[in-house]
Amino acid sequence: MVMNGKKGLIIGVANNKSIAYGIAKACKAQGADFALTFLNEQLEKRVRPIAEEFGCQHVYELDVSQPEHLEALTKSLEKDFGKIDFVVHAVAFAPREALEGMYVDTTKEAFRIAMDVSVFSLVEVTRAVLPVLNEGASVLTLSYLGAVKFVPHYNVMGVAKAALEASVRYLAADLGPRGIRVNAISAGPIKTLAASGIGDFRFILKWNETNAPLRKNVTIEEVGNSAMYLLSDLASGVTGEIHYVDAGYSQMGMAAVEDVDGKNVMVWEKNQ
Repeated sequence: MVMNGKKGLIIGVANNKSIAYGIAKACKAQGADFALTFLNEQLEKRVRPIAEEFGCQHVYELDVSQPEHLEALTKSLEKDFGKIDFVVHAVAFAPREALEGMYVDTTKEAFRIAMDVSVFSLVEVTRAVLPVLNEGASVLTLSYLGAVKFVPHYNVMGVAKAALEASVRYLAADLGPRGIRVNAISAGPIKTLAASGIGDFRFILKWNETNAPLRKNVTIEEVGNSAMYLLSDLASGVTGEIHYVDAGYSQMGMAAVEDVDGKNVMVWEKNQ
C-alpha cells in the first residue's frame, strides 16, 4: 500500500458524495491515517459517521474564516499525530447570488467572500500546518476548468479558482526548498453538494459527457485515485501542477463531431 504509515488532514468532506470523500476513500485504501474536519454543528452530524467508516479517531471543528480555529488545528494535529505527511484543502464558497446573472454585477462583498474562503484559506491553512508538516509532505487543493476558461454560471468562482491555481504555483516555490509539494486537481463536473449551486448544472454534466474524449463524466473515485497519487511518494517529483481529471474535456478545442451520411454532425445534436 503506497500510503502505508502516512498521516494527514482532509478538510472539506461534506458527505459521501463529495470529492473530498473520494480522496479520503482512496487514501484509506492505500493505508493512510488522517483526521477530518467539520464546518459547523449541522455538518458534524454528517462527518462523524464518515469518520467512523474510515476509522478516523480525530475530527476537528474548522471554519477557515476563524483564526482561532486554525490555531487550535495546529495544536490538535501536533497532539494527535506529532507530524503529518499530507493536507487536502477541499474548501470553496461564494454567495449564491454571485453565481447568477452577469459577472459584471458581482458585489465587492461577494467577491471578498469568494476569495477569502476559496483562495486565501489555502494560504492560511498551509501556513498554520507548516510546523507539523514532515519533509516530503504534500498539499493538495481542488480547482475547476472555470479557472482558465469561461463556464456559464461559474462567475466569481471562476475568478477565485484562477487565483487558487496561481497560489498553488507560488506556494510550491515557497515550500519547495523544504521538500514540501503543492498541487491542485482540476476535476470535471461531478454531482456534489457544492455543484448544486451552479445554474444549469445538469446541462453542464451532459455536455461534458457528450464532448469529452472518453465520452463520460468522472467519478469521485477516479478523482480520489489521482489525488492519492499526488499525495503519495509516487509523485515526489511533482509540484506546482494543475492536474486535470476530467475525461479529457479540457483538451477539446471544439464540440465533438461525427460523420453522419458524409456530413459533420455535432455529437450533442446527434444524441438529442
